[in-house]
Amino acid sequence: MGVHKVNMHEAKTRLSELGELVWKGERVVIAKAGKPYLDLLPHRPRRQPRRPGRLKGRIRMAADFTQTPESVIRDFEGGP
Repeated sequence: MGVHKVNMHEAKTRLSELGELVWKGERVVIAKAGKPYLDLLPHRPRRQPRRPGRLKGRIRMAADFTQTPESVIRDFEGGP
């Protein structure tokens, strides 16, 4: 995978082809006056912000959830 550097005019002419390259993992840089100007990137859907508490009342913890067996504590602490 390499970097494809194209000028603005060439990018307009080959936009579909360049878009396919980007989706295949290639990097495309569009140059203006011979200098990097834009990076062509695939669209990624925007993630929804987290809403704290949206699962409230749906998750149940076992009554003994906070009781860790001694053998597990020993294993984590490196004891015999």
